[in-house]
Amino acid sequence: MIYIYQLIASFFASAGFGILFNAPRRALISCGATGAVGWIVFYLFQEGGTDAVLASYIGAIFLTAVSLFNSRRMKMPVIIFITCGIIPLVPGGTAYEAMRHVVMNQYTEAQEYAFQAALVSGAIALGIISTEMADQVFRMVKNKFGRKEA
Repeated sequence: MIYIYQLIASFFASAGFGILFNAPRRALISCGATGAVGWIVFYLFQEGGTDAVLASYIGAIFLTAVSLFNSRRMKMPVIIFITCGIIPLVPGGTAYEAMRHVVMNQYTEAQEYAFQAALVSGAIALGIISTEMADQVFRMVKNKFGRKEA
């Protein structure tokens, strides 16, 4: 039952950000679904005992793959879906804790939280970049071999 709540919450968070981001109305459901897929993959890996950094990386891979699919299906820029879908994965709570500990002059704890937020953010960025690069390589190889047969 908790998985259904996680899916619903991440869907509405992503779709809600799509509204704030002024995403086209016809893309809002796809934006929400993209965020829900990325979050549920992250959540499943996290619940399975995977480190938050690796879980974020894998979630970003799935999120980007769904974004690329939605982008082509709806003939819209991929950035619409990635931007809206990434919202549930962003380590905002961890960054908040880092700043809170800085204000309280607890610099050791602040460093730990800030480093964790930086690692998760980097993993998300790496997941997006690696998936887009793999897609470009796949399309390039597909086009190259597809032309030889014709």
